[in-house]
Amino acid sequence: MRLRPSLQTVSKIKIIHHSEKYQRPLFVICVISRTPIQSEDQDMKSIPFNKPYIPLVSFNHMIRCALSGTIAGNGTYTKKCHGFFEHRFGFKKVLLTTSCSDALEMAALLCGIQPGDEVIMPSFTYMSTANAFLLRGARIVFADTLKEAPNIDPDQIDRLITPRTRAIVVVHYSGMACDMDRILQIAEKHGIFVVEDAAHAIGGYYHDRPLGSLGHLGTFSFHETKNIISGEGGLLIINDDRFKNRAEIIWEKGTNRAAFQRGEIARYGWVDVGSSFLPSDAVASFLYTQLQRFDRIQEKRKRLWHLYHDLLAPHEASGWINRPVIPTGSTVNGNMYYITINSSEIRDSLLDYLKRNGINAVFHYLPLHSSSFFKPFHDGRDLPNTDRFSRSIIRLPFFNSLKKRHVNYIVKTLSDFFRQPQ
Repeated sequence: MRLRPSLQTVSKIKIIHHSEKYQRPLFVICVISRTPIQSEDQDMKSIPFNKPYIPLVSFNHMIRCALSGTIAGNGTYTKKCHGFFEHRFGFKKVLLTTSCSDALEMAALLCGIQPGDEVIMPSFTYMSTANAFLLRGARIVFADTLKEAPNIDPDQIDRLITPRTRAIVVVHYSGMACDMDRILQIAEKHGIFVVEDAAHAIGGYYHDRPLGSLGHLGTFSFHETKNIISGEGGLLIINDDRFKNRAEIIWEKGTNRAAFQRGEIARYGWVDVGSSFLPSDAVASFLYTQLQRFDRIQEKRKRLWHLYHDLLAPHEASGWINRPVIPTGSTVNGNMYYITINSSEIRDSLLDYLKRNGINAVFHYLPLHSSSFFKPFHDGRDLPNTDRFSRSIIRLPFFNSLKKRHVNYIVKTLSDFFRQPQ
């Protein structure tokens, strides 16, 4: 029986090194898999929500990193990753972080958030967006989403600004752009910072400008559910020249060590607040393999998105579901595919039906304003669109190795559910 090598089925990896002095390392990775290839019927019995894309060549870079003599942060691979983002997207300066959460915490520090400052953001987001600013003592002011898309509503932002407002944090949900022209106009009028939580949005654009480049600061996530991954990981994007030097100091535990490594100063010391926000260069070496395959990954994910979108058009026409609305000026980056269901009861029944048929779909985001932690601090405003999206969204399986036959099966199973007596 033919065997299929894959990371999930590896039982033995043998590494042969052909250089006694490690001058020109060459590695041969021999993989033995004991799991036979699955038939199509077996393949349909369990479709996960996510499956990380981990090409075996990733380990070549990781081993090269290990043999370089150091795997600490800000090494060769970190610089390679920085170079990719700065050249590919024209970002002024970027810094790899251990997570998008850490990148957001750095953004809060750079914005100078102090206790009592108000920060406006959507309630329909992950708690890391809020935590980063709460840790600095901010008062979080949650805004509702648009009616047609789960992105923050600029009209809500405008109404919520007070003399205490210090920053606006936008979240480009599913990689689709917020109305950045309007939001930036509001921010400029009031002299406040804009931070883009672009955790979903790598490779996304707004009127031909890359997401992450529009606010004063931006952040990406490389969590294993994202387009480009390193298991855990993130990126801080610095678009405002005022923050360039200080960002690097905060990133390196409040020291000017990075300048010392470049030979700009004779010794380094403690010069500001900060933390250890930089990842190991081993993590960066894994990420670099993904970046080398950036176009291939993005093209595959965008094809999957459009396949779902086309196949589900008749379901929307029948009134069973609603497909995502692409906002004006936004592109599709293939981060996820979600649908909305008009009834929360039907949504929950559908999730259960999909699970019983081997399809692991999930709901998304419980509203932060009504969470058990934050509810006592919320000002009591209703956020009806946020609540509606929380009750109605289903995220369908979405990952690089998802096949057309999987998508066809998922869509057919959706059809079967809606055709049965309710």
